[in-house]
Amino acid sequence: MKTDLKVKKHEERPDLTGEHPFGDIGQLIFLIIFLLVWAADIFFLKISELQYFNFPLVLRIILGAVILIFGFYLAWKSMGIIFGTKREKPEVVHDKIYDKVRHPMYLGSLLFYLGITVLMFSLPLLLIFIPIFIFYNFIARHEEKLLINEFGDDYAQYMKKVRRWIPKL
Repeated sequence: MKTDLKVKKHEERPDLTGEHPFGDIGQLIFLIIFLLVWAADIFFLKISELQYFNFPLVLRIILGAVILIFGFYLAWKSMGIIFGTKREKPEVVHDKIYDKVRHPMYLGSLLFYLGITVLMFSLPLLLIFIPIFIFYNFIARHEEKLLINEFGDDYAQYMKKVRRWIPKL
């Protein structure tokens, strides 16, 4: 079942299976684009200042803060589980937050973008969020293929039980 997928390995951590080779640089590029669009909207376009709908500021702040806090929690917990624990050999991680969602670290990043978008109530940020989500979905699917190649049926069964993005509550 092994195929030749491109992979970025962590040489210092042989217990990690790897990730998409352009995942890190792609995330950085999208972060820079997001921040540039945000700055352009605030200082030049001022589209977010237009009230498309009468959405009260206090609701934007509460909803945006909840999304940001949840995103931070997911990213923090998942990084601790993956990078804070050295294993004897690579294995499917399916405990704690990983029994709710397959990619909590990526979901945490996506929720960061969504939380800022809600806080700013910005149409340009919402429009850039769409390709950001597509990118994260692309690298998540690639990494799932890597994990199926590495762990076979064990990971396939995990995929049947745990959703990629929307946690089962």
